[in-house]
Amino acid sequence: MCDAHVIATVKQRLLSRRSFLSTAPALAAASTLAAAPLAQARGGPQKVVDLTHTLTENFPTFGRDRAVSLKQRSTFDRDGQSSFYVTLNEHAGTHIDAPFHFSPDGMTVDQIPVGQLVCPLVVIDVSSRAGRNPDTAVTPDDLKAWRARNGDFPPGCCVAMYSGWERRANSNRRFRNADEDGVMHFPGFHGEAAKMLLEESSAVGLATDTLSIDIGASTRFEVHYTWLGAGRWGLEGVANLGELPSKGAIMIVGAPVWEGGSGGPSRVMA
Repeated sequence: MCDAHVIATVKQRLLSRRSFLSTAPALAAASTLAAAPLAQARGGPQKVVDLTHTLTENFPTFGRDRAVSLKQRSTFDRDGQSSFYVTLNEHAGTHIDAPFHFSPDGMTVDQIPVGQLVCPLVVIDVSSRAGRNPDTAVTPDDLKAWRARNGDFPPGCCVAMYSGWERRANSNRRFRNADEDGVMHFPGFHGEAAKMLLEESSAVGLATDTLSIDIGASTRFEVHYTWLGAGRWGLEGVANLGELPSKGAIMIVGAPVWEGGSGGPSRVMA
């Protein structure tokens, strides 16, 4: 049995909630209008860019397996709500590689410190070169040229390669770009560039808009072994890097936290 005071309190809370819901749209609009000049005054972000591809069953993968599959668990008409069972390829779509992916003693995806997943973003643009040569790679010379223009790499940053390859993401054939022998051809980082960043910066992540942080034709996966083996993480299949400046953006990586995982599809923005 409910005490009269408890009943009165519950009624008051319900009334307060109804009042809040009726005014919420106006409050949200006012908050949005107020936030824009405040962000400008504080030098805050002027734009948020989604760096994530929508993950579909047919999204190109490094192998031949499916990126994701959904099986209907419940439907609104039958059960009053909709839900699915989801089977995921950890390394499909816009996704993170945890150190454990190429280092048996490395951090699993749930162990990556959350402070590493909000970081300054450096963008290295090799799109004009990639248009002429799909096997092009980010080299130490590219890193030196960026540093000459922009200064030192920000502490704890992610260094991203923009090659324009995202425009091919709607075609498995063009995104993989495999030759008649099955060897894929797309841009990535050179092993020496990964080593230079380890030696001369405190960067925590590498990112590419292709299927791998290594070039597609790589058979040794030197960047994976070098970078992930040093306890850093990688992002692959990133979208919309061309909308960002070479310096000044902040990246936020919504990495999954399943226990013991080697990586997984992530929501990434800047």
